[in-house]
Amino acid sequence: MKSEFLLAITQLSAEKSLPKEVVITAIESALVSAYRKDSFAPNQNIIVKINPNSGKVEVWAEKITVDKVTDSRQEISLAEAKRLKKDIVLGEAIVVEATPQNAGRIAAQTAKQVILQRLHEAEHSAIFEEYANKEGDTVTGVVQRIEAGNIIMELGRAEAVMPPSEQVKVERYRVGQRLKVLVVQVARTTKGAKVVVSRSHPNLVRRLFELEVPEVLTGAVEIKSIAREAGFRSKVAVYSKQEGIDPVGCCVGLRGIRIQNVVTELTGEKIDVVLWNANVGQFVANALSPAHIVAVELNERDQIATVVVPDKQLSLAIGKEGQNARLAAKLTGWRIDIKSSATAEAERLAASQAAAAAAEIAAAAEAVRQKEYAAAHPAEVAPPPPPPAAAPVAKPEPVVAHAPVVEVAPPAVEEPLIEEEEPVAEPEPEENLAPVFTFTPREEPGKPQIRFAEDILGPRGVRGESKSRKKKKKAFGKEKDEGLKAKSARRVVGDVVVKDDEEF
Repeated sequence: MKSEFLLAITQLSAEKSLPKEVVITAIESALVSAYRKDSFAPNQNIIVKINPNSGKVEVWAEKITVDKVTDSRQEISLAEAKRLKKDIVLGEAIVVEATPQNAGRIAAQTAKQVILQRLHEAEHSAIFEEYANKEGDTVTGVVQRIEAGNIIMELGRAEAVMPPSEQVKVERYRVGQRLKVLVVQVARTTKGAKVVVSRSHPNLVRRLFELEVPEVLTGAVEIKSIAREAGFRSKVAVYSKQEGIDPVGCCVGLRGIRIQNVVTELTGEKIDVVLWNANVGQFVANALSPAHIVAVELNERDQIATVVVPDKQLSLAIGKEGQNARLAAKLTGWRIDIKSSATAEAERLAASQAAAAAAEIAAAAEAVRQKEYAAAHPAEVAPPPPPPAAAPVAKPEPVVAHAPVVEVAPPAVEEPLIEEEEPVAEPEPEENLAPVFTFTPREEPGKPQIRFAEDILGPRGVRGESKSRKKKKKAFGKEKDEGLKAKSARRVVGDVVVKDDEEF
């Protein structure tokens, strides 16, 4: 019987993944409740001890020493008490062994329920302690079911919930899918430990880099800050504490194999790894990559960085729907104002003109004030010399880039040289495809003028001869070779001209 009892305890500890001592403690608590209901007073202090080696159960009860016993469950006689403790006196409490022979059916059922309850509580406590230490770390889970938008995942011993706020909008989850998630919160509830996990937290990117990049795990490369828009794009600022280590190259890996593993785990999310710099201006320029920066002007009081970029790269620096600039602002912690080179130059020119106009107005006002003062005090003050004529304000030469507070590499893009335009030659008149030829016939007195076909039609091979003229030329040559064969006689009958061979 005792061996079967120890075997049952060992089996329970294996099924619940609990230590053997925890299971024994739960059974002892259950037996206290069962024996108190069956063999002892409801408010009596009793203790149950189970020997882990032999499996023997011992019940110890606290009783009061009296002269005459009226309730054997709570009282003990002075003579019996002195057998256990010689110097005991009346009214003193003593703990004695009071193991009942058999427990009743109700006590056994109560013990069963209490044992299960205690084991559940012990299991929940063990799960809470296990995952409380993993808060902020990544774990691998399997999607078990989807309930009201919440993703229920199985983490082994525990179930985790991923609420909609911690999900990635562009990801589609299915039952049985295996995912790496970040443990965000572990709380103790009446139903057990509640584990909340996330796929959209920025620290998930940090933990994935620690898994893929050994230099990040050992601390040789430090991740300073992370800005993430889950499912779309992330920016990671890295810094190396040791000389000779390229932090960006370590994170990217040979042929990009390391960062590609991270991107694959994040279902294709783009990741930009930039170099962190203590110089805020250079760090802002690095954060806006892949755009090239001309200059960065910092406003320390308002935490504003004004960035000047080439005109052609303004849209690249801002990004699609402002994503690149927004992530750079999150990464650096500064508000970023992006301007093109042309806009910055126009603002600088307007500011210089406004300053020159203000200087002129101030000089004129000072001259008027001196004249008024001289007119009011003619004896005290000699009339001041007339103010010199204001020199014409020279138009400032155009500047290629705004004078930066922080110069940023690479240098500004050089403007292409403007070549002098060559004079455009006037187009020659197009050749007329059907030229008109003119001629002057020779006139001889007393002879009729003869017009030849060559004079009218022009030389052979000239474009523009119509088909009708070519036919006429053929017919004219044929008649010349064969001669005139016959002439049809004509006569006038009334107003109609007819040939002789026609029949009326």
